[in-house]
Amino acid sequence: MNTLEHVKEHLKGKVVILGIGNTLRSDDGVGSLLASRIKEKVPYVVYDAGASPENYLEKIIKDNPENIVIIDAADFGGKPGEIAVLENEQFQSVNLFSTHNASLYLTINYLQSQIKPNIIILVIQPKTIKFGDELSPEAAKVLEELEEWFSAAEEKR
Repeated sequence: MNTLEHVKEHLKGKVVILGIGNTLRSDDGVGSLLASRIKEKVPYVVYDAGASPENYLEKIIKDNPENIVIIDAADFGGKPGEIAVLENEQFQSVNLFSTHNASLYLTINYLQSQIKPNIIILVIQPKTIKFGDELSPEAAKVLEELEEWFSAAEEKR
């Protein structure tokens, strides 16, 4: 199963998509940007959490989703713009470098303790997370591709 087919398996039932990222740190903002772009195009609850996913915990708990798809940029050793999916057992064992790792793990642990959803993280390999509001060409390309994919995935649902 490829990465996006894996994500599609988690777009069933009541779904929350949580985009995370700091748009002032180049590619780190790609998850946040994707959430804002697909919010009106998909039938899921979509939150653009910026760099503070913990601020959305109570809203997500109130939504009580079966599935949560977190979208975030993180260094997992891939090529810039490459995507991967992490599941529950991988959250702690994979050494990701993200500008908000601690808050992401706390968010996941808290949600799992409160509502027991299935959670996956769609991670996007950044090229750079230096200060700036421009995406690298690789991150911009994957952002466009994922925006199209999420819209098309819903049409085929």
